[in-house]
Amino acid sequence: MSTSSRTADRDLLTAELGNTEFQGALEQLQLKEAFLEQFDTWAEVIAFMREGTSEDPEKDDVLRPIFRAHTEDQSPLWCTILLVIFWPGLESILFQKRRWDADEDERWQNIMMTFLEVICRIDVEKRPERLVQKVFNDTVHRLHDVYQDAWLTQSMEVATSEEDLEELAGGVEGIDFEAIDFRERQENAIESLRAHAKAGRINKSDLQLIVATRVNGQSLADYSCEEGLSYETAKKRRQRAEAEIRRYEVSLN
Repeated sequence: MSTSSRTADRDLLTAELGNTEFQGALEQLQLKEAFLEQFDTWAEVIAFMREGTSEDPEKDDVLRPIFRAHTEDQSPLWCTILLVIFWPGLESILFQKRRWDADEDERWQNIMMTFLEVICRIDVEKRPERLVQKVFNDTVHRLHDVYQDAWLTQSMEVATSEEDLEELAGGVEGIDFEAIDFRERQENAIESLRAHAKAGRINKSDLQLIVATRVNGQSLADYSCEEGLSYETAKKRRQRAEAEIRRYEVSLN
């Protein structure tokens, strides 16, 4: 999906907010939330949400009644409203996480599905403040989980073109047994790490970190940048996880 297609989708959804059904929903919320009385249309609500910073507490005054209404009736109407409100943030995630998936269309669809899952789980009775940050962070974290399984699967696969095979092999006698042994060691290492994760000794994020930087050879600096972590945070996370694995392995001896 091109940028122009996404823009067209956004404009279509925004225009839909002017329909009678959506206007009635705004008036319904205004009966319960005095802060919303200052807005005559959803267009004014959207404009307000696009101004200032995500930390503005008044933005919670807008989002809380919307999330409450969504929890009460699960109407897709509220999903449309929230989607338009958060659209710029979702496009920001699309750009920031482009290294997670080279296929932009697939990446956008995963972001959309993840976002809809996230807003269905928001409970403003438990988390009434900093809702913009909550939605954004949960979407990024959930999206990471979606891709993590794919990354681990890919790390177990050998994608080799015919030209690569010919170069590696050159006939039966020319098979690169060192390369095969190396790959087998990689697979064994990943299986071992998965077992530690399944047993609860490390978590899924630790598993991905160690596979990427210890097994697949990605530098810790590159991994940190890609995941939005500081180098020291990633380093300490890996140290703690590997120490836990070593403690377990020592206990077996």
